[in-house]
Amino acid sequence: MPTNVTPEYKKAEQAFRKAREPRERLDCLREMLRTIPKHKGTEHLQGDIKGRIKQLTEELAGPRKGGKRSGPSHAVRREGAAQIALIGPPNSGKSALHHRLTGARSEIGAYPFTTQLPQPGMLAWEDVNFQLVDLPPVAEEFTVPWFATPLQTADAALLVVDLADPACTDQLRYVLDWLAERRIRLVPDWPGADRAAASPTADGEDPFRLELPTLLLANKRDLDPEPGEIEVLEELLGIEYPAIGTSAETGHGLDRVGPFLFHNLGVVRVYTKTPGKEADMEKPFTVRKGETVMDVAARVHKDLAGSLHFARIWGPSVYDGQQVGPEHPVEDGDTVELHLN
Repeated sequence: MPTNVTPEYKKAEQAFRKAREPRERLDCLREMLRTIPKHKGTEHLQGDIKGRIKQLTEELAGPRKGGKRSGPSHAVRREGAAQIALIGPPNSGKSALHHRLTGARSEIGAYPFTTQLPQPGMLAWEDVNFQLVDLPPVAEEFTVPWFATPLQTADAALLVVDLADPACTDQLRYVLDWLAERRIRLVPDWPGADRAAASPTADGEDPFRLELPTLLLANKRDLDPEPGEIEVLEELLGIEYPAIGTSAETGHGLDRVGPFLFHNLGVVRVYTKTPGKEADMEKPFTVRKGETVMDVAARVHKDLAGSLHFARIWGPSVYDGQQVGPEHPVEDGDTVELHLN
């Protein structure tokens, strides 16, 4: 890993860690390659960056026209307030939960490896939508080689396990180890939870290590597992994820998933209005805790942020119509009126 990197490289690396849209990630990678010190100690990282640029460029280009086709794209275009990946071993009930939560028509079967491609669907909670992406299973017998690709744009993960399966401990251990070998960690800490702010990235730390906040869904609770099984499973594996007991059959626990995602991702709903007109209170723009009026403007349209002069805001922490600057932090439920230069 590089040492004595330039401030420009550090800025590009931090931007890459925060980026989720493929085009934005590609731009950050190109800036990382442009600014990284060119010496022997960074050769491996330079190669890694170039490989990721090539992969993202091909994903964004889509299948080739004529001749040999590259096959379907395994990246999923992000929609809604956040993108959440469903991960788990075969026959854990991922697809059934995905269908119950989103209504999406995923193929469901009582046999392993039913899901072969990423299957997106939308989970609605109040006036917010979360994109849930059902992924193929991770198993010792077979795991699709592209599995890590759609995880690169995910904000978090739902880790699904069937507590009624005697092999669930070994299956889950394999899932976690398989991901770790590919520099992907499922972590218990969520950005909206009450905890200390994460420390800044240290020099030399792997910029391509992916950490996904994770909620454990203990599925098939309708089969009446013994009390405390979730705790025993986590103790055996040395993990401590927030967990919800669920049943795709009865719907048990599923009403807790939407509120959990909303609060623990730190989602903030902001409503917008134009001068002299009523606010649109049906379709909020969503940002995260700590983000600003400038971030809202960028959500409305990517070109607005550069021409934003000030805003008027209505909400619980301001007086109605208060004029604020672009760097004013917004809160859930705020209404914002953007004024441009």
